[in-house]
Amino acid sequence: MAGASIFITGAGSGIGRATARLFAERGWFVGLYDLNADAVEELAGELNGAACHSALDVTDAAAFEAAVAHFGEHTEGRMAVLFNCAGVMRMGTLDQVDLADQVRTIRVNFEAVVIGIYCALPLLRETPDAMVLSMSSASAFYGVPELAVYSASKFAVRGLTEGLSIELEREGIRVADIMPLYVNTPLVTEQQNPLASIDRLGTHHSPEEIAELAWRAVQGKRVHWVAGWRLRILSQLGGFLPFLKRPIMKRVSRR
Repeated sequence: MAGASIFITGAGSGIGRATARLFAERGWFVGLYDLNADAVEELAGELNGAACHSALDVTDAAAFEAAVAHFGEHTEGRMAVLFNCAGVMRMGTLDQVDLADQVRTIRVNFEAVVIGIYCALPLLRETPDAMVLSMSSASAFYGVPELAVYSASKFAVRGLTEGLSIELEREGIRVADIMPLYVNTPLVTEQQNPLASIDRLGTHHSPEEIAELAWRAVQGKRVHWVAGWRLRILSQLGGFLPFLKRPIMKRVSRR
């Protein structure tokens, strides 16, 4: 699929930035969209013309529609992959995190995914074997204490992915998500109230590793792409013995 195009939200840092670099290196045209206009402008310069870029608040439907139109102007109206990568996270008990931040978590992590897919559908429909790829999380397997709203937003992404993977399959559009444990990005490492589970499970994934997983997802056919052997074991164990999910979560999150 060299020469194909990918639209990336949250492209200014972390997983989005690493994914943009990887796909550009492998011959793809990359659309860089992020709230941080300077970050995507800098990255676009690094990619030597293999990218377009613009500032984007993913929670603004009109702005997202305009960004998709901007992307389409550079790709002859096509989009091989929409990568919903933008996300926010605030760790802490429910009342430790401001209500406004909790609501923003839902809006950025889930509502923006719905907005993005809705806006991108016209371009996706014009592209053979197009795909929607979204960032879910290990926290979509079982609700995480002190990360409950974030966890709920990722459960929502998982449910949306599963439903649309059947719905859009009729139109030849694949839908999948990525489900990693903690990734070594500022989103995790700069938290004011870090979770005990970070110490127990670690931040073993780099942004580059998740970018590589995104690449495999684009080439593959699975709906859920689980990162790392630890999570694969936990998810399989929970699938065979679902009553173990709650005690496992209590143990890994205990302070």
